[in-house]
Amino acid sequence: MTSFAPDSIVLNRKLPLWYQVSQSLRASILGRSARDPLRLPTEEQLAGHYGVSVLTMRQALKELEDEGLISRHRRRGTFIEPDARRGVPVRLLGSVDAIVAQQSGMTTRLLDHGSAPVPAELAEYFPDLGEVATYHRLRGDEETGEPTNHARNYVRPELAERIDRHDLVRWPMTKVLRDVVGIDISRITDTVEARLADPETARLLRVPLLSPILHYTGVAYDDTGRVLDVAVIHYRGDRFSFTVTLDAT
Repeated sequence: MTSFAPDSIVLNRKLPLWYQVSQSLRASILGRSARDPLRLPTEEQLAGHYGVSVLTMRQALKELEDEGLISRHRRRGTFIEPDARRGVPVRLLGSVDAIVAQQSGMTTRLLDHGSAPVPAELAEYFPDLGEVATYHRLRGDEETGEPTNHARNYVRPELAERIDRHDLVRWPMTKVLRDVVGIDISRITDTVEARLADPETARLLRVPLLSPILHYTGVAYDDTGRVLDVAVIHYRGDRFSFTVTLDAT
């Protein structure tokens, strides 16, 4: 039987390895196509794939098993649950793969895309540009169809030329830029604040006008400090949680 092939990652030694591996594998599982096999490679094979110990891999798998994304059977192996989907609020814990995982497994509709002048509130991120490429997407729960968030991405035009918009229906922009376009994302800064739903957000997310929402801004940088992409996302307040993990060393 052919095994499911997860994506690869570059591990950050400042974050728990089991957590990074679980988030990467989680994103692969939730972003898989219907044709992908359900059986996972063995613990030993997965450990070799990610470059971690079997003990670390076992801890990562337990996290996914506790969430209900996989099931483990003695002598038969480990399998993806066929109806595995996101059923918990979003959590961010400090890695690029966590940000990829937060959007995986949702239904996504590309509402529009094109180019536009750099918005005044984002001018500080694109001081050398007059226009940016824009993408507007609506995401929803895969099972119920309930809208969870709508996102606008503002991307450097030279990068947008290498983006296939069909990839944005399957994957978040972070993954497309990193794994499809091949851009080295050095860091992402996140800002989350409470706001009131404006008419467009209330309509798209099916919430009352002026009800509380969470406004997220994520800015992706390369290793020279240049901004690659700014994501502005409006979340329903009941679909998002935010956690920061600080390294004490």
